[in-house]
Amino acid sequence: MSVPWEEYFQMVLEEKLLAEKPPAHEDDYISHATQLLEKKQEMVEVEEALQAKKEEFQIKMSALKQRREALDQKEDDLKASMVRFDKFLKDTEAKQSRSLRRAEEGRQTAAQKEAEAMALKKELEGLIKKKEQLERRLHKYRPFARYLEQVVAQSEEFQEIPELMARFSGLSETHAILAEREQALHKAVEDARAELLKLVEEKNDEILHQNNKLADLQLQLEDVRTQALQWESRWVHIQNTAAQKTLLLGQIKMAALNLFQMVCKQKEEVPALAVEDTEGQLEQVQQHFQDLSATLAKLTKDGLDPPLLTTRPVP
Repeated sequence: MSVPWEEYFQMVLEEKLLAEKPPAHEDDYISHATQLLEKKQEMVEVEEALQAKKEEFQIKMSALKQRREALDQKEDDLKASMVRFDKFLKDTEAKQSRSLRRAEEGRQTAAQKEAEAMALKKELEGLIKKKEQLERRLHKYRPFARYLEQVVAQSEEFQEIPELMARFSGLSETHAILAEREQALHKAVEDARAELLKLVEEKNDEILHQNNKLADLQLQLEDVRTQALQWESRWVHIQNTAAQKTLLLGQIKMAALNLFQMVCKQKEEVPALAVEDTEGQLEQVQQHFQDLSATLAKLTKDGLDPPLLTTRPVP
């Protein structure tokens, strides 16, 4: 605990006075004035000593204050140094991390660059080979270049080789276009020809099918004609038979009519039936013959001779 400097000097003065108190046997021989002077002198000395102590204390306090301020400054500097050291460590770690990342990126970049270098080396080798090929082609086509120069020199239309090459390129493109069109037309013709062949084959197949069908129809026609001839023969036979049957039927009707008329004459009756009613006439004739049969049977039974029945056709 610090003590105020006034109390400190008071304590120092009291200690000094107690230490420098004269012995008692000398006080008897010194006068009172001398004692006062001595006291004043002692007070002056004490004050001087006190002032010296005070100045010394002030110097010490100032030194302590400066030392404390220096210590505070050092403490602040130390704290600042700690902060800077922490920042330095963090920066160092960040730089180390960045360095590692950059090193990794550098390795990747180096590998990539190496791969690119290998690719470029291969590309360079290819370009060198291509250059050699172009040089060989250039050497090979050198006479053509001289020929083009001579053509341009002798030509009035072209002044430079590029103009001639441009015209040639245009003609080549036109030729390529025409060749492409010709190829397209050729393809169209081939497609049309193939389609025509397909249609011809289909039509040939259809014609063959129709010919086969026509042959079948001709066979069927021959069969139909044969059947028609057969049916015509049958129809002629039927017609002939029908004519014969018609003639026979006419004869039968005539005979039936004659018989009916004879019966009517025998019965002395006027014919009541139409000429075309043959069935009625036959029924009448049949009935008359049944009656005659009954009469004959009765006469035979009675022992009488039957009458003669004259049958002649009625004109």
